[in-house]
Amino acid sequence: MPALQPYLIEPIWEQFRALLPEHRETNHPLGCHRLRIPDRTVFEKLVQILVFGCAYERIADECCSATTLRRRRDEWIEAGVMAELRELALDAYDKLIGLKLSALAVDCCITKAPCGGEKAGRNPVDRGKQGIKRSTVVDAKGIPLGTVIAPANRHDSLLLAETLDTLEALGELPEQTSVHLDRGYDSRSTREKLRNRRLLAVISEKGKPTPLAATKRWIVERTNSWNNAHKKLV
Repeated sequence: MPALQPYLIEPIWEQFRALLPEHRETNHPLGCHRLRIPDRTVFEKLVQILVFGCAYERIADECCSATTLRRRRDEWIEAGVMAELRELALDAYDKLIGLKLSALAVDCCITKAPCGGEKAGRNPVDRGKQGIKRSTVVDAKGIPLGTVIAPANRHDSLLLAETLDTLEALGELPEQTSVHLDRGYDSRSTREKLRNRRLLAVISEKGKPTPLAATKRWIVERTNSWNNAHKKLV
C-alpha cells in the first residue's frame, strides 16, 4: 500500500525538488565509486517513514539502505531545505485555510530518549532517565507554528523566549495577540518577555486551580498528544 497516492506525491515531489541544492557528482579515479541513490527514491521512502511511523530499517531495501536515508535526511536539514519547507507549508496553510494568530498557546512536553543524544538530559519525572523536552507554540486551532528542543530537566519558562522567536518566520503578528500559558509560567520574567514582544499574557495563577477547559491551553495539549502518538514526528 503506497504512503500517498500518485496524484498527491507527484506535486509534492515537484515542489520539494525545487528546494534541493545542486549536487556535484564526483568520479572515483579507479572507477569504483558507488552511484548516488536518486533523491526521488530517498524522498518517497522518507515520506513512507513519516506516514507509517515505522523504523528506517523497515523501509530500507536493496535499493536504499537505512544509513543512506538518515544521511540524506541530515544533508537536507543542514542545507536548510526542511526549514524552508516548513515556511512554505505554513504559508500555504495560511492562504488556503488561515492561521488563527490572535490567540497562541505554548507548553512543553517531555518524551523519552533511551538512546541519549546531544539534546537529551536527566528526566525528573522518569527516575533520572534520559529524556527530551519539546516546547511548542500553536495557533488558536492547534496548528504547530514552532518547536524548540531541550534537555528534559530544563524549566518550561526558560524555553519561552526561544519558542516565541520561532514565530519570526511568520512576519508581524496581529495586534492584541494573546499567549495562553499554564501556572508554570506565572512569573514577572515571563510577563516581561511577552510585554517586550507586544503580546498579551493569559497565565493561570499559581495556587489557584484552573480547569483546563476554562482556558485556551487545551489546544496545545491536544497538539502535543497528536505529536506523541506519531513517533517519527517526535
